[in-house]
Amino acid sequence: MNVLITEDDALHRAFLKTTVENALPECDQVLEAEDGEIAMQKVATNDVFGIIMDLQMPKASGVDAAKEIWRRNPDMRILFWSNYADEAYVRGVSRIVPSGAVYGYLLKSASEERLELAVRGVFLQDQCIIDREVRGIQQRSEDTLEGLTDSEFEVLTDIALGMTDKAIARRRNISSRSVQSRLKHLYEKLCIDASDTGFEFGPVFNSRTRAVATAFSRGLLNADGLAASQESLDEWLRGPTLR
Repeated sequence: MNVLITEDDALHRAFLKTTVENALPECDQVLEAEDGEIAMQKVATNDVFGIIMDLQMPKASGVDAAKEIWRRNPDMRILFWSNYADEAYVRGVSRIVPSGAVYGYLLKSASEERLELAVRGVFLQDQCIIDREVRGIQQRSEDTLEGLTDSEFEVLTDIALGMTDKAIARRRNISSRSVQSRLKHLYEKLCIDASDTGFEFGPVFNSRTRAVATAFSRGLLNADGLAASQESLDEWLRGPTLR
């Protein structure tokens, strides 16, 4: 059994290596990667049974690396180990997990004992180990009355990238009226008052930019997620149907 540790901090890699050796005496070799690109290369050239994956790394994030690894190896066991429990990361992970895959999401604030139990649970016992705080965010995001639906999250990402209503409608294959409806629901859930005209000069805020700012402050958006969304948008813009 070979385990791959993907973490850009050398001290954290050393800590994880010791943890794996203590938790998994069955482990034959502990491989290491300092970013997502190297992790993908290691998986392609080695017999890797499971991965402990940081989320925020240079070159390729943990979400990007896991998505590509799962595309080629949908049965790969991945334990995400991160400082971050904001909704952008949690939603990013939830959207890429293959059906039936065994995975975990543990915060770095967890105790060493908790980490060892998670390693054994994910790698040997077919358990999905999710930190309580992360699980709470997952449940909230799945609640359509409180959290954002996937379509609302899509339009939030689109306006964060600066897209117009017409461009969003074309990309999502919906009407401009549907775009406006999604924006209305998004503003309501983010408590953005689009009709605030209490001043003689008119509204204080632009609803779109206010929604993006609020989303960043609440952890609904982050730089890694927007970078990945921009790549997806660039690919769509290069499509032949737009020419």
